[in-house]
Formats: sequence, C-alpha cells, structure tokens
Amino acid sequence: MSANNAPDQSRLPYWQVNVPIDKRPAECPDFLADANEKDRGILATPDSQYHRFTWPELKELIRTNRIDLFQRKPTDLRRYKEYMFQLKREHGSVMDFVMKERLHWNDLQAKGAPFTIPSDLKILYNDWPYGIDKRIVHLVVWTKFPFDEDTETGDLTAKARKEIDDYVNETFRSKMPAEHVIWFKNWASLKTIHAIEHFHVMLFDADKDFLKVITNADVAMADKFVGSAED
Repeated sequence: MSANNAPDQSRLPYWQVNVPIDKRPAECPDFLADANEKDRGILATPDSQYHRFTWPELKELIRTNRIDLFQRKPTDLRRYKEYMFQLKREHGSVMDFVMKERLHWNDLQAKGAPFTIPSDLKILYNDWPYGIDKRIVHLVVWTKFPFDEDTETGDLTAKARKEIDDYVNETFRSKMPAEHVIWFKNWASLKTIHAIEHFHVMLFDADKDFLKVITNADVAMADKFVGSAED
C-alpha cells in the first residue's frame, strides 16, 4: 500500500479508501454507486487489513457450502466493479462479452453428452478471482451442456455431481496431488452469468506449464484491466 493513502482511511467514504490522495474522487463514481451493503463494507476496508483466504479455509467453505462468504480483496473489488460497469456499457451484456471475447463460441448447442466432446467446454482463468492465497489458482470450466439440479433445493443432483467430479479427477487430480484440487458450482443467486453453464476449480500450488496447457495460455482480464485509480 502506498504511503500516500495509508493514513486516516477509516474516516474516508468507502469510494475513496485504498485510492492514492491525488486520485481520490470527490463524489462517488458511477461504477460504485450501486454497491450493496456487503460490497461497501469490503470497499471501506484498507487492503492492509484484508485477510486472504487460505487453502484450508477455502476447502472448509466449499465443504460446508458457504460459498456466499467468498469475497474479493478491496482494491480488486473496486477494479471489478469498474470493469463490469465499462463492459456492460461497451458490450451491452456480460454474456455477449464472454461468448464472443472469452469463449469464442457462436452458440451453446452441445455436440454430445456431458464431457464427451472437447469443443463443448473450455477452461479459462476466473477473470476476477476472490482474495485468496497467491499460490491458489482459480479456474472456471465453461460448458455448452447443462447439469441436472434438484428442483426443490436447486443443488446438483448426485448424478451431475458425479459427472463433474469424474471430470475433475481425470483432468486435474490425475496431474497433481488430489488434495490440492477442489471444485464447486455457484448457487443461482451468486452467479454473475446465468445463461452459460459453468463451475469453478481451485488448484493449490499448480505447475505453471500445466496451467498454460490446460487454459491454452489464457490470461485473466484482471491482469489486463487498468482502473481509474491506477492509470
């Protein structure tokens, strides 16, 4: 954290926290105006006070299905909200952008049964990962095929869970220690993109060459985007 924006951050409005003095906006930027109570609390937290999730903590949250507790580092959340604001303004919708610019898919018509046709899925980096230990890699597996869900709970059926777990075993756990691989699927209420099926995979201390191959040398948008507080 810069020495310029360290003092007295507790007295700043949430939209000025973690922003260097010479870049602090006098009024709340449009991209932060709709921040909910949870996001405002995160944005008002200095990065120096933020605790990154450890691998054991992530595993426990996923085991107990408390994925709603995941959150981004404050400055990453600020950049994420600015990025999403610009993306929607320039591309119309997040789905259009993901389909055209990230997945390079023209349609969502699966050519075969789940996990049988390579072109029916794609592994990319999560563009805006949570505030996690830097040794943890967050990937998203996008699919053209849906997964069966329990109509009462909204959770995956046992059959769908086995299909995903078998794929994760073959694709990831066969290439690295099994205890260094976890996966989860967001609840519908937590999804940013509803129309394109996907689930998340997290890897601890994964080999960089393996990651390059599995993602086809993908680069997360968070590593490309420059926000207004940075330029």
